[in-house]
Amino acid sequence: MAANYNEKLLLNYVPVYVMLPLGVVNVENVFADPETLETQLKRLKEEAGIDGVMVDVWWGIIESKGPKQYDWTAYKTLFQLIARLGLKIQAIMSFHQCGGNVGDIVTIPIPQWVRDVGKNDPDIYYTNRKGTRDIEYLSIGVDNLPLFAGRTAVQIYSDYMSSFKENMTDLIEAGAIVDIEVGLGPAGELRYPSYPQSQGWVFPGIGEFQCYDKYLKKDFKEAAAKAGHPEWDLPEDAGEYNDKPEDTGFFKRNGTYVSEEGKFFLTWYSNKLIFHGDQIIGEANKIFAGLKVNLAAKVSGIHWLYNHHSHAAELTAGYYNLFKRDGYRPIARMLSKHYGILNFTCLEMKDTDNTAEALSAPQELVQVVLSKAWKEGIEVAGENALETYGAKGYNQILLNARPNGVNPNGKPKLRMYGFTYLRLSDTVFQEDNFELFKKLVRKMHADQDYCGDAAKYGHEIVPLKTPNSQLTVEDIADAAQPSGAFKWDSETDMKVDG
Repeated sequence: MAANYNEKLLLNYVPVYVMLPLGVVNVENVFADPETLETQLKRLKEEAGIDGVMVDVWWGIIESKGPKQYDWTAYKTLFQLIARLGLKIQAIMSFHQCGGNVGDIVTIPIPQWVRDVGKNDPDIYYTNRKGTRDIEYLSIGVDNLPLFAGRTAVQIYSDYMSSFKENMTDLIEAGAIVDIEVGLGPAGELRYPSYPQSQGWVFPGIGEFQCYDKYLKKDFKEAAAKAGHPEWDLPEDAGEYNDKPEDTGFFKRNGTYVSEEGKFFLTWYSNKLIFHGDQIIGEANKIFAGLKVNLAAKVSGIHWLYNHHSHAAELTAGYYNLFKRDGYRPIARMLSKHYGILNFTCLEMKDTDNTAEALSAPQELVQVVLSKAWKEGIEVAGENALETYGAKGYNQILLNARPNGVNPNGKPKLRMYGFTYLRLSDTVFQEDNFELFKKLVRKMHADQDYCGDAAKYGHEIVPLKTPNSQLTVEDIADAAQPSGAFKWDSETDMKVDG
């Protein structure tokens, strides 16, 4: 049957993707249950009208046999199945461990040959002040050190993405793979592993700084000496995972974080993270330049303690965001250099979802982060942080997708580039849940039929361009100057239950 849509309303269309199960290709590198997946995807495509899927492409699976021994067979089969069903693919270059975070139901560690290096040199991992290691992702401190059979961490990631491109070019050129999301930290997010559940962190704890491996320690001491303060050191007064900000010397009112030494540390810590993202996205840009594909990076929605003057949970994660300093626009500026999309999370949350003591403000956080990305001239995509099946969460997602509603005369002033639903499971298909999910997709599509031609809603993918300038420390400082957020409507004009 022919699709039926209004050309002007179609310019309000936000495509919807569904995240596949974490272990769709299992730890043995087998695509274990293609029949079930095909049945589910057919229903999502034919009955709900979804546009595509997102899938983790695990480094720990693909390069598990040894350095540069890649095996893409199972993923190739998976991607060919998805493409055959007429769905688009968002592929995540997942350089982190699966397991140990919210919602992780399978365990896929990083490759054994990399962990073998860590047995003799545990400083390749992020480390807290007490010396506890986090084995989810390699420390930024080893990005450019040839500790892995002669390769640096960045070279490993780059080689992996090059191999992905070689094996998947036909699917990119056919328009099946539309996004490459580059994993830049734990859970695939550009952040430090500051709140690991595996080490006993509990919401809404402040988390801990993760820069006490010998490589980052050395880097900091060199930076402090260069700044004329060889006596400055990494924080000793920032507390532990589940402390409250006021119980620490660092985060309390007028604490260390506002001192010259504290500001120097926070600038160093957050800049390391942004330049880490810049370097790896830069590698991805070189590899995929000229192909019709988008690059994206994910930023974590650290909404707790947002209403505390110190923003402690954001600071420990590497987001130097305060009332008078913007922690997110510098990340957006970095991405803008590479024509990247910023993917943000917690779109479904309302401020009232958490207890008052959490000082949580997800609604404000989403508005701020999306606004700063739009001000830097880049596209924004997003997802829900926790499993969501109800009208309240869906309506909040719809509001964030088009903060000022649908424009009946054409392109809306503000519109997200895409929404990815977390996550495909049997629960989605329970009768009431599925009916409401279908409405969510329909409303995301601005009440228009599914549209397979992205150019019709202004999403034509152009060949990826290379950067026209390098990111500098001055760029970051300039982008960190406070600037306001756009105005949001109080509720969406496209409710699933309205």
